Amino acid sequence: MTAQVAAGRRLALFMPTLTPGGAERVMINLARGFAERGHTVDFVLAKAEGVYLDDVPPGVRLIDLDSPHRLQTMRSLPRLTAYLRRERPDALLAALNHANIVALAARRLAGVDTRVVVSIHNTISSEKARGANSRDRILPQLCALTYPAAQGIVAVSGGVADDFSEATGLDRGQLEVIYNPVITPELATQAAQPVEHPWFAPGQPPVILGAGRLEYQKNFPSLIRAFAQLRRERPARLVILGEGSEADALAALTRELGVDGDVWMPGHVKNPFAYMARSAVFALSSRYEGLPTVLIEALAVGAAVVSTDCPHGPAEIVARTGSGILVPVDDDDALERGLRTALQHPVRPAANLHEYGMDYPPERYLELML
Repeated sequence: MTAQVAAGRRLALFMPTLTPGGAERVMINLARGFAERGHTVDFVLAKAEGVYLDDVPPGVRLIDLDSPHRLQTMRSLPRLTAYLRRERPDALLAALNHANIVALAARRLAGVDTRVVVSIHNTISSEKARGANSRDRILPQLCALTYPAAQGIVAVSGGVADDFSEATGLDRGQLEVIYNPVITPELATQAAQPVEHPWFAPGQPPVILGAGRLEYQKNFPSLIRAFAQLRRERPARLVILGEGSEADALAALTRELGVDGDVWMPGHVKNPFAYMARSAVFALSSRYEGLPTVLIEALAVGAAVVSTDCPHGPAEIVARTGSGILVPVDDDDALERGLRTALQHPVRPAANLHEYGMDYPPERYLELML
């Protein structure tokens, strides 16, 4: 355990919004961890919107830069600069690459001595490959130019650090790997809450659970196709928690495959942990990740997990916890076999979960920030 950083400093966290996502929940947990250690904390958002707004911890001040929606992160630069000049926090932690770049530019324009630490939550090579515009495609070059000015560069997994170094040319030794603070003291209590849906009642067929943004990265079509194959062999149900642009297409796919009666997609739910604890298997079908928060949470509440061996994070989590099944990316047959195996064999309890708790990660961030 690292030595605790002295309390009483003024800290800020900056990101685009608090719409559903793993990075958003991680930053909320870090804000809580910093405040619990006696620091004054501001949570600064390019636009104060998203379902996680209510989860900002008590005592943490929410700052809304109210940036216009189009290019809202980049267009928040003048107001973030003004915030830094006015408030002069001792340190600023940013998350997600566009916000990281804006945070470093704002510090320079403000002319303040605020220490800036940036954090990388996904594989930048995958973000570049999926980039819809030139701004996304040149992201590695922008990061390579701007990140050396940071007082710390954090990657949420070893794989993310390796990918970032290779894509940008920055020395791998400049990157710190700090796993996400995911497992909160309340997690067990939240997992014990009831789930009213009849599929989770005793004696019902096993439920396979997926959770995440309904977007390309998460590859829920593969999970639905794998489930449809499994469903032909045995009774089972599939629940997918989350919102996103692919919701209608996923619903259409369930109808096309004839499994719509066994698939439920309720959208975003406030307490996904109760669903994880009562599901027979938690499945992650992603094409790429950084350090998938939901996989850690599922393991923490005792669920069996099946995950694609996508870049990056799942293999590290399975190796460090000794629990879970890995399958190739975008391989419906392999995913179906993994689900079937997990349903047939007892789950091995996860180990070393303290690395993803609320003690070690906040302290490591504070060492870099202060």
